Amino acid sequence: MSRDGYFDERIAETYDQNHGGNDPALIRQTVDCLIDLSDGGEILEFAVGTGRIAIPLAERSALVKGIELSSAMVEKLRAKETSAPIEVVIGDMTSVRVAGNFSLVFLVFNTIDNLTTQQAQVACFKNAALHLASGGRFLVETQVPPIQKMGFGETMLAFASDLRHFGVDVFDLATQTYRSNHVWMDDDRHTHVSIPFRYAWPSELDLMAEIAGMKLEFRWSDWDRSPFDHLSGKHVSVWRKL
Repeated sequence: MSRDGYFDERIAETYDQNHGGNDPALIRQTVDCLIDLSDGGEILEFAVGTGRIAIPLAERSALVKGIELSSAMVEKLRAKETSAPIEVVIGDMTSVRVAGNFSLVFLVFNTIDNLTTQQAQVACFKNAALHLASGGRFLVETQVPPIQKMGFGETMLAFASDLRHFGVDVFDLATQTYRSNHVWMDDDRHTHVSIPFRYAWPSELDLMAEIAGMKLEFRWSDWDRSPFDHLSGKHVSVWRKL
């Protein structure tokens, strides 16, 4: 594995197209929600990546900083910036500290799953709480574990199948871990990536928040703040520091 973990130069080069999602309406909706939740205070993004969300926040005059493990991803962020550079600290979001007194810390696009142990996920919640002012908020956007889509005893679930991209997740229910396996096809060239993750149920994340001194304030089905229910495929959850 490279110094940038699984998100090295090869992944960073095509991350926005292949992973991040570039729908302008969705990004605008996301940024609107984050600005509302920040109450005009400083914002910190864990796993800021290529700046898919941080840059539009900064363009809306939000006071935003970031933490990112992959220097290759940050290089892409720098190439996209058109105004004052966003302060980004290179390091692990479970432990790295950033100077500031934040009203909102957030983590989007299933990135909590990149922490492949329960201990690491708890540490992430604790680190978020350490960065928050009293009454500040921690937001996580992630999938609802798609276990109900698989038959009893099955371990594999396809999530992509087109002329350019195949994707299959392989689950271990005993450990709540899975690997996302991607194959991209570009003419005669094939690229394969396999990345490990750990899924957590919303109730488990609530317990992590409680351990870190935070309490659930909102849980939505999406960035439009629609109600979360048994049919929701993902959730946007917000916990408030006590």
